[in-house]
Amino acid sequence: MPFDFDHTPDRRSTNSAKWTIYPADVLPLWVADMDFPAPPPILEALRAAVEHGVFGYEMPSRALRESVAARMSQRYNWDVHPESVIAIPGLVSGFYAAAAALCHPGEGYLIQPPVYMPFNDIQKHLGVIRQEARLVPRAQSNRLSYEIDWDGFNAAFHAGGSHTRMFLLCNPHNPTGQIYTSDELTRMAETCLHQNTVIVSDEIHCELLLGGAQHTPIASLSPEIAENSITLVAPSKTFNIAGLFCGFAIIPSPKLRIQYKHQLERMTLHPNSLGQLSAQAAYSGACDDWLAELLAYLTANRDFAVQYIESELPGIRTTAPDATYLLWLDCNELVKNGRIPEDFSPYGFFLQQAKVALNDGVPFGSGGENFVRLNFGCARSTLEEALERMKKALV
Repeated sequence: MPFDFDHTPDRRSTNSAKWTIYPADVLPLWVADMDFPAPPPILEALRAAVEHGVFGYEMPSRALRESVAARMSQRYNWDVHPESVIAIPGLVSGFYAAAAALCHPGEGYLIQPPVYMPFNDIQKHLGVIRQEARLVPRAQSNRLSYEIDWDGFNAAFHAGGSHTRMFLLCNPHNPTGQIYTSDELTRMAETCLHQNTVIVSDEIHCELLLGGAQHTPIASLSPEIAENSITLVAPSKTFNIAGLFCGFAIIPSPKLRIQYKHQLERMTLHPNSLGQLSAQAAYSGACDDWLAELLAYLTANRDFAVQYIESELPGIRTTAPDATYLLWLDCNELVKNGRIPEDFSPYGFFLQQAKVALNDGVPFGSGGENFVRLNFGCARSTLEEALERMKKALV
């Protein structure tokens, strides 16, 4: 049966951060959650749990770990043993636990900015050194893409005399929406093996693939790479259940798994019981028809937004993501030519003048200045209205 993504529930009457942080006259296209209800099999599982009525402590079951392993096999032909799967509250907690397990204070971790905001902040809390291999933007007319600067990537290891213990990879990448090729992943992984650096790969958007794009988990490339990797996945973005706080670390190496579990115990990180239930329903295959329709809808939203920006918002360059429901908008030309006044950042300008809330690019790190991130995981009518408001603000 077809699912209706054009009509979404009213979220202002809830405690939704997305819809209640800003005033009622602002359209929120910022934080990365969608406006669509979760798929029916997840809602049915939650209803059954509510009707049961007891919400005691629950431990992640073998059946749950098996469902994650089966999902990796089905989607990516990646053979994962259920014992390699560890339940975690979410991916930010997951890569903080990895950093604590792998890096002593004063040691380094490597990222590829501009990148998901919390990647940039680990050094503030754990006393580790952030090392950067900045992605290189390439513009063709109003279309924006990013490439790896391989010389810069290699030079970033052990920068400042600090040994790089962890390479924190974002694939599919947030905010650019790009998917790294197998060749690119292999080249990065081989460098990490040579440098004795563990790969921690945030793959939370791995099922949000647009227009038939394909994703390759970096750990699936070879047993040697898998033994040097911690892969973080979750159903939260794909099935819009982020608030239920359940994700997974896939760690084939017994040694790394012991180190990681020790940090989870030290940090007392436990996944939500209803989140575990939802994850098992999400990965069961029962939601796959819903997911197929969602991806078709998001692909159409992406295509509409990219075409609108390129034709109606001159001065803005945009990515055309292969994954995620996020656009990364370069507003530098608007700032340079004064269409966004000096006393405004692009984020502040569109918030104040267009009444559209986007993510400011600055927290994404180096290369995020004068950028904004736009979430198109919403009804088409909401997306259309937001883009029209942005156009009118620039007139």
